[in-house]
Amino acid sequence: MLALNAKPEPVGIVPAQTAIIVVDMQNAFVSAGGMFDLAGFDISGAAPAIEANKRLLAAARKAGVTVVYLQMSYRPDLSDAGDPSSPNYHKELGMAMMRGRPELRGKLLIDNSWDWQIVDALKPEPGDHVIRKSRYSGFCNTGLEAYLRARRIRHLLFTGVATNVCVDATARDAYMLEFWPILVEDAMNHSGPDFNRQSTLWNFENAFGWVTRTDMVIDALRVKTAEPLPA
Repeated sequence: MLALNAKPEPVGIVPAQTAIIVVDMQNAFVSAGGMFDLAGFDISGAAPAIEANKRLLAAARKAGVTVVYLQMSYRPDLSDAGDPSSPNYHKELGMAMMRGRPELRGKLLIDNSWDWQIVDALKPEPGDHVIRKSRYSGFCNTGLEAYLRARRIRHLLFTGVATNVCVDATARDAYMLEFWPILVEDAMNHSGPDFNRQSTLWNFENAFGWVTRTDMVIDALRVKTAEPLPA
């Protein structure tokens, strides 16, 4: 077991029983011209989060940590997005924008669209696992839990976007399902005011899990690997 420096206290992880969950690192949320950008959200924090993920994923793969990507997605006919009786129909940003701006219909988070694609800098590699989701939580109507259970994974390192929405929703569900959620705060970006980020980190540090940083994870994984990990 490796000691990972985290808040509120260090947490032990076993690399073979740990997964990094990369949440929605898609053009929609991190790229100029993507959904967040079109909605007027500040995406300036996306670039440093992408760089942190690149370093973290390289170290995780080398140490034998499972890599799982979550990808927010709807079918072109929106049959899995919810009808007007669904709160998702009314509250999810892409759904609301496509209704309000006709020129965007069929373009936001739709399967095989540019907006839907995982950003080029973080493309999944052979051996990584990609799980499609149509709700904020990666555990909602997906095979994520079964995939993790089959591999006896208990500790989950969370990165991605948005800290206060899909990362928060998935990591909270992880806690309820008896996984150990650990948020890697500098490998994430939030939506809206910065107090959204602060609130999520406070909640996980004090109630739902742990909070760490990329360098701390890499330092812990160095013990597992014989050769140096990315600096």
